[in-house]
Amino acid sequence: MSVTAPQGFSAAGVAAGLKSTGKPDVAVVRNDGPQSSAAAVFTSNRCKANPVLWSEQAIRTGSARAVVINSGGANCYTGPDGFAVTHATAETAGELLGVAPVDVQVCSTGLIGLLNDRDALLGGVADAVAALASDGGPTAAEAIMTTDSVSKQAVVTGEGYTIGGMAKGAGMLAPSLATMLVVLTTDADLTPAECDAALRHATARSFDRLDSDGCQSTNDTVLLMASGASGVKPGAQTFADQLTDLCRDLALQLLADAEGADHEISIEVVGAASEDDALEVGRAVARSALFKTAIYGRDPNWGRILASVGTTGAAFDPADLDVAINGVTVCRNSGLGDDRDQVDLEQRQVHVRIDLKSGDETGTIWTNDLTHAYVHENSAYSS
Repeated sequence: MSVTAPQGFSAAGVAAGLKSTGKPDVAVVRNDGPQSSAAAVFTSNRCKANPVLWSEQAIRTGSARAVVINSGGANCYTGPDGFAVTHATAETAGELLGVAPVDVQVCSTGLIGLLNDRDALLGGVADAVAALASDGGPTAAEAIMTTDSVSKQAVVTGEGYTIGGMAKGAGMLAPSLATMLVVLTTDADLTPAECDAALRHATARSFDRLDSDGCQSTNDTVLLMASGASGVKPGAQTFADQLTDLCRDLALQLLADAEGADHEISIEVVGAASEDDALEVGRAVARSALFKTAIYGRDPNWGRILASVGTTGAAFDPADLDVAINGVTVCRNSGLGDDRDQVDLEQRQVHVRIDLKSGDETGTIWTNDLTHAYVHENSAYSS
């Protein structure tokens, strides 16, 4: 399971003392090769954490032999000392693994403004490297958790090769990634350019369509490493589609674990003039606190949906829109539809379908409701 399912990878997760709970908080995933092709995408937030600043530069080589991830502190807005800790992390891991520091990606997650204890972190890196194992994926997935209630892992099998992945994230899930860290591994034979193309295809259709609370993090990283250990070179589109399936699986696991959520909501927009229009409309609805609280209250208030649609620049006729909630067309031709009392919102899964009647394009955004529990968790968790 997870990142060690493909050939050529080992991983570990250990407790270094960065978390006050004493739970695992440092993970290492190593690419044992023979290849080291890699690609990554990062947050588009202009306020980036030190590990992102390091990794953005390091990944330009198209190679990564390992990634070190710590939870317990984001190492963001920690000044020159924070960047020095990131650099030391890459240097320590590189020395222990026998690779150049530039071949080590670094990720951190946790509170902003908290400088990780250098000695504890580097000691954790050493312990994790010593514990690397070909079945260590699950322990690594546990070590990267913050407010997550469960670890997130997925595997997809191709013809002679495997793709594995792990992710963390339970809040601040918004387009341009999220407060998520994702490590993807494959034993397929891929060039760095092929890794980059497949990864961008996959993230655009998975993580970038996840919008839990409209908040964008400073540390988002999605990394793909290819060992080439299977010796199989898949077709570019086939691999990209399989990677997309795996990323969508992980994205929906993140959504299912969203902080305090009672409902997981898919907002499908059809009849759009362009895919961009469909996604813009879906995001507008997903970010409406009024809509999200209505779903929490089991209220199929379609007026709040139309109000959000109207804030977008998408092509549509305001007098001719349809909205269905869990299969009941509550709004037809921008007016009353079927009896809203037919809508069952007791189940966790909610499907909203908005027909713009302006074209043939579609797009889906995933979100969740806004609950008392979300407010409590984010008021009690210093961030």
